[in-house]
Amino acid sequence: MNSNNILETIKMIEEEKLDIRTITMGISLLDCIDSDGDKAREKIYNKITTSARDLVKVAKEIENEFGIPIVNKRVSVTPISIIAGATNEDNYLKFAETLDKAAEDLGIDFIGGFSALVHKGYTKGDKILINSIPEALAKTNKICASVNVGSTRCGINMDAVKEMGQVIKRTAELTKDSKGFGCAKLVVFANAVEDNPFMAGAFHGVGEADKIINVGVSGPGVVQRAIEKVKGKPFDVIAETIKKTAFKITRVGQLVAHEASNRLGVPFGIVDLSLAPTPAIGDSVAHILEAMGLEVVGTHGTTAALALLNDAVKKGGVMACSHVGGLSGAFIPVSEDAGMIDAVLNGSLNLEKLEAMTAICSVGLDMIAVPGDTTAETLSAMIADESAIGVINNKTTAVRIIPAPGCVVGDMVEFGGLLGTAPVMKINQFSSYEFIQRGGRIPAPIHSFKN
Repeated sequence: MNSNNILETIKMIEEEKLDIRTITMGISLLDCIDSDGDKAREKIYNKITTSARDLVKVAKEIENEFGIPIVNKRVSVTPISIIAGATNEDNYLKFAETLDKAAEDLGIDFIGGFSALVHKGYTKGDKILINSIPEALAKTNKICASVNVGSTRCGINMDAVKEMGQVIKRTAELTKDSKGFGCAKLVVFANAVEDNPFMAGAFHGVGEADKIINVGVSGPGVVQRAIEKVKGKPFDVIAETIKKTAFKITRVGQLVAHEASNRLGVPFGIVDLSLAPTPAIGDSVAHILEAMGLEVVGTHGTTAALALLNDAVKKGGVMACSHVGGLSGAFIPVSEDAGMIDAVLNGSLNLEKLEAMTAICSVGLDMIAVPGDTTAETLSAMIADESAIGVINNKTTAVRIIPAPGCVVGDMVEFGGLLGTAPVMKINQFSSYEFIQRGGRIPAPIHSFKN
């Protein structure tokens, strides 16, 4: 790294809001399985607090030594439905409280893995965990939950899709004092990945090592500034500019990941090179797309611009690091992106356009507030649509949607911090009730049968 690269990196951090969005330690809890729930929870608490006891300290040391902001320190664990399923308990709130206590004692920001994988069917543990989600999110502070309801290989579990609409509604009702904030910590996936460091969807997959360090980078402001320097140039130049910028951003992430790995004595897993925005001015994916020439995000051409961005970020990132994983691309969460919020407020961005954009973004309908009286079946239908996009296109999609109690279209819901402010968006008023009531499974697409 020469002096010019060092100076450029300093500028990216100080002026363009480059940061490491998260260091996430993945921890396997498979060796904590016990038929006695109390013993299992004791093992879980001890495993997490022992494994990650230095995570926050090391992250702060790296921040101070390298001058690179590390916004979140997190832990992800094996899906609790697998671990708790060995017990005879019929509610997993105590498991959620154990995870929450471990997170509080460690001083981390979030812990993910209150999760179930039901894309092809339910186990006993899956059913209990899903039923426990609303109460768990209402009674804990740092727990994040996720449920995978579909995959390209298996199709879509429409029974689970139906149930998750009801779970989201119950979660919103139990957290109505905070405008349904519990729903901001719940993601419904299709094609969920095992090494995602980002919340609320992170869990530690069963194919992972006992412990692992995954890092999520960010830098929408850096990419925006780079594109502004090639104003009026053809798309080939824009793509090349984004690639080179993503390369530099990923190098910073790899540096932090290796430092954390070495100091913690935990293997390095992946760098997730997603562009994750914040509500801060100058840190918006929407503004990147507008820098390409769109008057405002949501207008015609937005999906094409996002496709170029996503592809170029991945091409640049994989040249910088051999172990790229997670979701890797560009997030478009409405409440967490100042440009997206503005686009909703001025009427240029609606749910239908967002759905089109999710066909090529990192995740899907993310951090979107809808009226509090939205029915469970409508929420399920949104999940079904996003799952179909993921399953057919063989990519990860997700829904993190908040039916804000007592709120109507045009209201603003304040979540604070990185979760930002969500404008309540208009939904289609026609019913999906009979469609969702069918249940069963939407079969896997034919292209999934490759061995």
